[in-house]
Amino acid sequence: MTPRDSRKLAVSSRRPSPRLLASPVSAVDLFCGAGGLTHGLIQAGIRVVGGIDIDKQAEHAYLRNNRGVQFLPWDIGSKNYTSIKKLFEPGKYSLLAGCAPCQPFSRYTNGVKNHPDWGLLNNFARFVSGIVPDLVTMENVPELADRGKEVLDRFLKTLTKLDYHVDWRVVNCTEYGIPQSRKRLVLLASRLGKISIPPGRYGDPKKRKTVRQAIGNLLSLNAGEDDPTDPLHAASQLSPLNLKRIRITPHDGGTRRTWPEELVLECHRKDTGKTYGSIYGRMWWDRPSPTMTTLCTGIGNGRFGHPDQDRSITLREAAILQSFPRDYAFWPKREKLNRRAVGRMIGNAVPPKLAKALGRTVMQHVSEASCEERPRKHAH
Repeated sequence: MTPRDSRKLAVSSRRPSPRLLASPVSAVDLFCGAGGLTHGLIQAGIRVVGGIDIDKQAEHAYLRNNRGVQFLPWDIGSKNYTSIKKLFEPGKYSLLAGCAPCQPFSRYTNGVKNHPDWGLLNNFARFVSGIVPDLVTMENVPELADRGKEVLDRFLKTLTKLDYHVDWRVVNCTEYGIPQSRKRLVLLASRLGKISIPPGRYGDPKKRKTVRQAIGNLLSLNAGEDDPTDPLHAASQLSPLNLKRIRITPHDGGTRRTWPEELVLECHRKDTGKTYGSIYGRMWWDRPSPTMTTLCTGIGNGRFGHPDQDRSITLREAAILQSFPRDYAFWPKREKLNRRAVGRMIGNAVPPKLAKALGRTVMQHVSEASCEERPRKHAH
């Protein structure tokens, strides 16, 4: 991104809608990434004043798609809470939101306590203690309640000592209209009164959004082809061997179990490799997708094969399955697309539709608090 482009984005991002300017809630998004959480909160009517993330590559996506925000490329671990506290708008309810990087707690990570991001949730707690915002929301992987129980318990104790009412649980994103079987731990905390995680509107499995509904009308592609109207809808090139594998994999949920012996990878011939049956598999058309990861555009990384086209899913398809709008811009048009960076942004994002559900609950909560004539009290 050129300095000139950066200035344009900064100016346009400081023009929130009248609806957002009138919002009773002022929010700051820690670990904001490409803006999935911010985008959902804004859709719910919350004025997000700023997002903080050390990943400078996420700046374009965050500013380009979200009105009235600023992007602060800060290292959370080296920041004092006062630098964040002054971002909130005076006279409004303050919401500190965030999704600390989940890699330390994920089941895919070994040596949890040695992971460099292990202390980021502790930093979140440090900011809550210093700022004491009216409201807090946090999202993370379900394993936080297991492998990261020590950190989660410490975070919950911090909230309790500061007189927050807390509710947290593990939810399935399919219940919130997201076409993806993604389980997440979500938390809401309030000093205004009791608050609860909202139930999803799609509890009935028959009503859940499917892969077909999400991406079924996108342009058909072969491996290595791209959509000339959308740089993100581009299928990865496959080696001749992997092309043979995907072509022989049955459509609509097929797996490598049907491959002839000569196509099976050596690691999958061993007993330890036989349990990973979804790798090189195809998604089902009429079910939600599997969890989108940072490497979800590679067929060797999970069930990321297209239901009937002989290729892996594209970055655009992955973003839509995360519930991002179809036109969400992740990378500057004039720059060569960094597929790895965008894949990381998409896989690490909070699904906007989940964020919107949480945001609506927050808005209803503060409306009820206002009706009780509780005085608005900013964190300052």
